[in-house]
Amino acid sequence: MIHEKSIAEIVAARGTGDLSAAEVTAHFQRRIEQFAGGLNSLITRCDEAARHQAGSIGSDAPGALAGIPIVHKDIFCTKGVKTSCGSRMLDNFIAPYDATAVEKLAAAGTVMLGKANMDEFAMGSSNENSFYGPVKNPWNTAYVPGGSSGGSAAAVAAGLAPAATGTDTGGSIRQPAALCGVTGIKPTYGRVSRYGMIAFASSLDQGGCFARSAEDCAAVLGAMAGFDPRDSTSVNREVPDYSAALTGDIKGLKIGLPAEYFAAGLQPASRAVIDKAIAELEALGAEIVEIGLPHTDLAVSTYYVVAPAEASSNLARFDGVRYGYRCDNPVNLEDLYTRSRGEGFGKEVQRRIMIGAYVLSAGYYDAYYLKAQKTRRLIARDFGQAFEQVDLIAAPVTQAPAFKLGEMGDDPVSMYLNDVYTLPASLAGIPGMSVPAGFVDGLPVGLQLLAPWFEEARLLNAGHAFQQVTDWHRQRPEGFE
Repeated sequence: MIHEKSIAEIVAARGTGDLSAAEVTAHFQRRIEQFAGGLNSLITRCDEAARHQAGSIGSDAPGALAGIPIVHKDIFCTKGVKTSCGSRMLDNFIAPYDATAVEKLAAAGTVMLGKANMDEFAMGSSNENSFYGPVKNPWNTAYVPGGSSGGSAAAVAAGLAPAATGTDTGGSIRQPAALCGVTGIKPTYGRVSRYGMIAFASSLDQGGCFARSAEDCAAVLGAMAGFDPRDSTSVNREVPDYSAALTGDIKGLKIGLPAEYFAAGLQPASRAVIDKAIAELEALGAEIVEIGLPHTDLAVSTYYVVAPAEASSNLARFDGVRYGYRCDNPVNLEDLYTRSRGEGFGKEVQRRIMIGAYVLSAGYYDAYYLKAQKTRRLIARDFGQAFEQVDLIAAPVTQAPAFKLGEMGDDPVSMYLNDVYTLPASLAGIPGMSVPAGFVDGLPVGLQLLAPWFEEARLLNAGHAFQQVTDWHRQRPEGFE
């Protein structure tokens, strides 16, 4: 079946004429028709445009990803297609331009199948905060897929697309990748342009991708990464050939295990899966080293000061005046602002705006925001010192597998704690990846790998080596074979 093939296999089959881009696109569109509704994984479908685009791609078409269907998280602007960010506020917004990541992937030959559901403005860890309703986990539809990129992760897990884009602010690629049993990578902050990616927390947001394997992620990330003069946070640094770096050889690689990530809180069954995965890496020739990241326990409180502060600033632009949702019959300007924002934003977004406004207010800036930024620096320094000893870090992605839909709906603090193992890397800006490592009670568990700044190639090669001796990434949820 086409959806069982890797990206490289699809590209090769198109090049030999065994498969056409139109056939590949039609196959995935049929799967979307069959499965997407039950998972609520897509907000917008681009059926006609995708058929037209695929029909124009011949067997000799240039581009490393020519003819590969893809789903974009609905946080990336797509010209002429609704870009909602999972919010009522932008339910009627048709983007007038493409985000740089979308533009680059289109230039590489990808075919856009649609826009993936997500937590509103990327705020959430379960994909239950979307204006369009929650996304369901393909492994068990009573459970969450993780967030905020849950629609993208669920689409790849269910075989609705070979790859999907996502964004990671505090773990929103790695966490849903782990809970849905797919591979997901967040590159170094600044590696992928944020131009056209609707901002949540500007110093943390980073685009990345999902696919079934590290090999497929290498191809997609290679196409979307690179310097962009339109983004002031984009880093002008050469992008390596990630696919060429996949030697599968990790002999002599030093992998650090941070004690703080294996302390109380990590579910024993999940710990057993992670321990077994680490043993596989050791069997491949890696050297396992105990390390410490002493400021890890401060990451959650630091993140939930910095991110809401930046969100309150970024989301101030959505006021009901220029674009987006506007309340009916406002009596004056204050009423327009108040009701448009109150009706257009969901509860979680409103909560974070209020937190952000508070920590930035006069009298509290030094006590909260400035202190959080200083702590963030300490967390980044921890990683810098750790990477003087080791080449990579291995750890869990989450404390436990996916939880049931609605289980934490009334407990936002417990929801925030789901990101305890992913937030430090986001605060430090280092690259991170989740690879499928096993199951607990039929639900996937992911292994998190972290690398020094701009060492995505090292990260992808370690994931690739692991996937050469395991088949967790090839597993498909029952009913989606």
